[in-house]
Amino acid sequence: MKIIKVPFLSMLIGLLTILAACGGSGESSGDKNKELEVVTDAAYAPFEYMNGDKIVGFDIDFMDAVMEEAGYTPKYKNIGWDPLFVEIQGEKADVAISAITINDDRKQTYDFSTPYFESRNMILIPEDSDIQSAEDLKGKKVAVQNGTTGQAAVEKILGTNHKDIKKFDNNTLAIMELVQGGVDAVVADNSVVLEYAKNNPDKKLKTISDEDNFESEFYGLMFPKGSDLKADFDKAVKEVIENGTYAEIYKEWFGDEPDLEALKQQMENE
Repeated sequence: MKIIKVPFLSMLIGLLTILAACGGSGESSGDKNKELEVVTDAAYAPFEYMNGDKIVGFDIDFMDAVMEEAGYTPKYKNIGWDPLFVEIQGEKADVAISAITINDDRKQTYDFSTPYFESRNMILIPEDSDIQSAEDLKGKKVAVQNGTTGQAAVEKILGTNHKDIKKFDNNTLAIMELVQGGVDAVVADNSVVLEYAKNNPDKKLKTISDEDNFESEFYGLMFPKGSDLKADFDKAVKEVIENGTYAEIYKEWFGDEPDLEALKQQMENE
């Protein structure tokens, strides 16, 4: 058995102490600095859409800020609406952001962050349409994005799987169907239809709100059920909203100030 001299032994103990300390905090630090796969459906301007080969939008800028606050690095992946739910449920991706409404049905399968955006469905119609409310959609052909709260809202009025409801993979296709005369209206999130009508005046479209039939909704980041990331992201979302970063991003994309009081109230209710 070799005898270790005291100076060397002291150095060895010191080295092991340093390594142990790195290991203790490094486990958290390693987690915090790792790259997370973020899935989305980049066909939902202004929230997420493709600009060349890059995914851009309000959600992306917001997620970048939240990731920085939480200490993670995002790796974005555009996979479509239905597939993102499959990827998250199967734990093949870490988190999803895609203007995803938090509701009780989804909570049974997924975890959500504290809310970060208030929305409400709205009707998009031609300028010469006689539709004035959601009730006027009866007897009309209506386009929606499949699997969204817009579809659910229309089905409450017309009936589940009604023949006059045309379902599309994304809102872009639904709106194109309206422009081409294949349907009488589109029902989708207010920010989406307002943005399209504003940016495409040549299409001669207008929007109709109906707070009696379309309830306020809130978006959240979506995680696999039981994800360890939720706590970090809840804290980061709240900080990004509190420190003014959220309002800056919101104003850049929507041109006005967000209703932070309504958002904070919903945060307390979750």
